[in-house]
Amino acid sequence: MDIRHQHPNLGEWIELIDDAMTDPSSEPILNLVDDGSEVEYDAIFIGGGAGGRFGAAYMKAMGGRPLIIDAWPFLGGSCPHQACVPHHLFSEAAEELDRMRWFSDELFFPKFDADRARILDLINLFRAGRGSAHAFMNWQTKEQLDVEYVLNAHATIVDATTVTAAGRTFKARNLVLGMGARPVWPDIPGLDLAGVHDFVTLVEELDYEPKTCVIIGGSKVAMEYGAFFHATGCTTTIVSRSPLMRTKSLHHIDEDLRQYVVGGMRKRGMTILEGTHPVQVNGEDGHVTSVTVRLETGEEVDLPTDFVFLGTGERPLVQQAQEALGIQVNDVGRVVVNHRMQSSVPGVYAIGDMIDGPMEMFKARKSGVTAARNIMGEDLEFDFTEYPDSLHTTYEVSWVGLTEAEAREVYDDVIIIQMPPTVKDLDTENLPLPCAEGTMLYAFSKPELSGFQKLVVDGDSRKVLGAHHVGYGAKDAFQYLDYLIHRPEGLTIDTLGWMNELFLNPEHFVQLSRLRAGNANLRNL
Repeated sequence: MDIRHQHPNLGEWIELIDDAMTDPSSEPILNLVDDGSEVEYDAIFIGGGAGGRFGAAYMKAMGGRPLIIDAWPFLGGSCPHQACVPHHLFSEAAEELDRMRWFSDELFFPKFDADRARILDLINLFRAGRGSAHAFMNWQTKEQLDVEYVLNAHATIVDATTVTAAGRTFKARNLVLGMGARPVWPDIPGLDLAGVHDFVTLVEELDYEPKTCVIIGGSKVAMEYGAFFHATGCTTTIVSRSPLMRTKSLHHIDEDLRQYVVGGMRKRGMTILEGTHPVQVNGEDGHVTSVTVRLETGEEVDLPTDFVFLGTGERPLVQQAQEALGIQVNDVGRVVVNHRMQSSVPGVYAIGDMIDGPMEMFKARKSGVTAARNIMGEDLEFDFTEYPDSLHTTYEVSWVGLTEAEAREVYDDVIIIQMPPTVKDLDTENLPLPCAEGTMLYAFSKPELSGFQKLVVDGDSRKVLGAHHVGYGAKDAFQYLDYLIHRPEGLTIDTLGWMNELFLNPEHFVQLSRLRAGNANLRNL
């Protein structure tokens, strides 16, 4: 289907995408200036997810000629289709459900009816609405960004300058690999039973309402989806080999923040089994009925359940590129690149979930742009070893920079600004702080639920080293805190304390810093 000279509106795009998704034999969607037979593109972006779309758009804006090829009939990748967008929807639902449970039959809240909270209802809501994001990205990339693309067509890499797709051959000076990643399932007997899902099959295939859930894995995905499942009334157990928030994929997790988050999950009734190994998944009549686990003590126990969710990580789709190009990958299957996103093969770049680093949107988009700018002649490096991070339980949890423990390993005089404070014999369960939008009701009725925050400061230079927050509404601030504290000049407690806070604000760091900034020799607060 050649749409170059057509201009579908959003509704028409939704219909076109839906038709392609339901018909395996549907034809490719071509948005090409010409037939491509004599064209040499500056780069072919294999994969039109966040990295590919932003990289191609940036290259086009710089005067280059990129081409995107994607197997899906839409741009944007897995984020709006199966990954980050549904998880944010589910996390928002978890937050709402959590508040309704705590305030059941209090104030203006009705008595909580657990039967009305259903996982399937939220999945169906997402399925019904996800086409709008797909449609907009297809429309915007064509009509506003003027990027050529071939969708609904699998790309086959022939060599470092040649790709075939949709029955055509395309040539380029460079290839940018952005095929993304998919969940990886561990080698545990019984995972072929009905009722075992990961985040992809959950939104695509779940067709019953689970009553109990066992989550295998301790990743962000495990915590976030587990909090959602439990908030709907699906009794949830997390089985993790490592302590939660201590997995390799998470860095700079302050122990006090971790204790507040994991303790809060347990307070809400979740069972968290750390240091525990899954042995096998058991079933009857082809459906899961329990999971056998080996506890830290060595004892094996059965956990009855009708639903198993896997949060055990993802691996990139790299096999075809390896076979065709011989690119170097590391021990977990990710393409090895330098800070310019260049792989071991000249002219071949890799971005997004194909490479090491956090599986986050900023890395995908910036790595795509970094590849594009280097291809267009700039000498640009992108170092993603330091970055702000977040996850959702029924709270927003955000952090950036060093933990208190990490700071004490490097700096002689570490100052902590914290709310609620850790002070012996202070009954902090009665302290309604920190509170702001999203936690005001908790502050006046259930103070212990109003959140946690910690600022880590070097007492000698007065520079902020790290910030850690549990609550609502602060996540946006952390992308700016990340920029400020990692500048060469850093961010001092004095500058932070002199900012104009929009009171009441979730970032109590500003007003708390002001209370200590007058001290020539800083003290804890």
